[in-house]
Amino acid sequence: MKEDLILKYALQNAVKFKGKANPGAVIGKILQEQPSLKSKIKELSKKINDIVKGVNSLSILEQETKLSTFKFKAVKKRERDLFSILKIKSGIRTAFPPGPEKYPHLGHAKALILNYELAKRKKGKFLLRFEDTNPELVKEEYYKVMLENFSWLGVSWDELQYASDHMELFYKYAKKLMSRGDIYSCYCKKEIISKNRMEGIECECKKNKISFEKFLKEKNGILRLKGDMQHQNTTMRDPTMFRFVSAQHPRAKNKYKLWPNYDFQNAVMDGYFKIDFRLRSKEFELRSELQNYIQKLLNLHKTKTYEFGRLNLEGVEASGRKIRELIKNKKLFGWDDPRLTTLVALRRRGFLPQAIYDFVLSTGISKAESTMTWHELESRNRKILDPVTCRYFFIESPQKIKIKNSPGIEALAPLHPEHPEKGFRKIKTNNEFYVQDKLDKEKIYRFMHLFNFKNKEFISKDVDPRLSVKMIHWLPVAKELVKVEVVMPDAKIKKGLAEPILRNKKYLKVGDIIQFIRFGFCRFDKRDDKKLTFYYTHN
Repeated sequence: MKEDLILKYALQNAVKFKGKANPGAVIGKILQEQPSLKSKIKELSKKINDIVKGVNSLSILEQETKLSTFKFKAVKKRERDLFSILKIKSGIRTAFPPGPEKYPHLGHAKALILNYELAKRKKGKFLLRFEDTNPELVKEEYYKVMLENFSWLGVSWDELQYASDHMELFYKYAKKLMSRGDIYSCYCKKEIISKNRMEGIECECKKNKISFEKFLKEKNGILRLKGDMQHQNTTMRDPTMFRFVSAQHPRAKNKYKLWPNYDFQNAVMDGYFKIDFRLRSKEFELRSELQNYIQKLLNLHKTKTYEFGRLNLEGVEASGRKIRELIKNKKLFGWDDPRLTTLVALRRRGFLPQAIYDFVLSTGISKAESTMTWHELESRNRKILDPVTCRYFFIESPQKIKIKNSPGIEALAPLHPEHPEKGFRKIKTNNEFYVQDKLDKEKIYRFMHLFNFKNKEFISKDVDPRLSVKMIHWLPVAKELVKVEVVMPDAKIKKGLAEPILRNKKYLKVGDIIQFIRFGFCRFDKRDDKKLTFYYTHN
């Protein structure tokens, strides 16, 4: 019975499930590969339990390192059509319409990528549209960051639109509906309107008869759609279509004061520009009926929508209103705070666009609400980073030790263990070293790429398979060492020392992602005269 076969599948299962392998799953894999072992199931189960116990005692990083030494047969998977349940024909027009009222996050990325992929796969057209009809929240900054972030993700659009460029179109349709009596002017207080809508009470203002031009000049009240105050869907109960806003708009400046609300401008833009289909999150599900009703009243092209479950990451705030409040109160240090899943935060930490793209596609279009863990996103990012990132030593909270009889040799350490063509780091040593491991005087240790020692005394230089050694990383005590700060995912800072080579801009530029051995992947953020600052990506 091959123990390495059991170890291989135990490691694979552990890495897939947050470091804890399941013996039952491992048995299934073993029997699938070697059905003849069914006759030895008792012996097999005992052996698997022993090996799984050992694997589960390792850290995830150790499990991943050991797993990388095994090879798996490539399994050809039939590509699943993500959009098969939608039954959509070729040549459709899709759109993604974000409101430029905050920095985009993973939820935006999902809706963006799904609509883009749908258009691409169906050989259609994809429109990016800014729904910027709330001057109180829209900012020039948000337009710019969205365009930059969406391009960074690898998404391109056939047309870019701004809803605020079509105010005369909104006015034209409002005038038409008002003249037909489908929209009325309302002057009730906000609290009364809300109460009456909840209780299904008709508004006295429905009797008002006023022209659109006169209402526009008065600059008072709101325009409401004549719906059904008894409707089961509360969005159909005489919803607001237009309201006056005094704030200056970043694009239209002070040209307009009467602005359409989300449902009206969304329905008009989709219908007028013949958007066939849009995928969006479930929070908009109740609005589909209202938006289709507005399109019907105006005899516009009908847009079909499909609402999927929201994408939430465990323990992360996604509400723009709450994030703005936290930033204002200095509980977050900005939209790129590592505790957020805004695209700027993920980018600053070192998550790659392809990993994010693949991750959001993998979450699918199920309507079920789900809260994801970071593991899947990190796993996809790690697969891209691991084959290309250079390795360096970083010692957190360094402790100085002296090695008796140290030979004072120069270490030759590869920048990448599997790619010698990337080159090597040369590290001069003496008899003093920095370590972060707590050393046991009874154990034998090996400084990576250097020598073996026990009880702080040199033993041998070469790797000796007869010795049971624990591998640890190290740094020489030298004035050339670099001070490093690493901003962690919880925004706390870890401090330590790193190799002198990192001072050299040839090896390290702002934005580079490297791996600090036995610590994790980190993205280089900035340098100054005193230290280098990194953002921790993941292990």
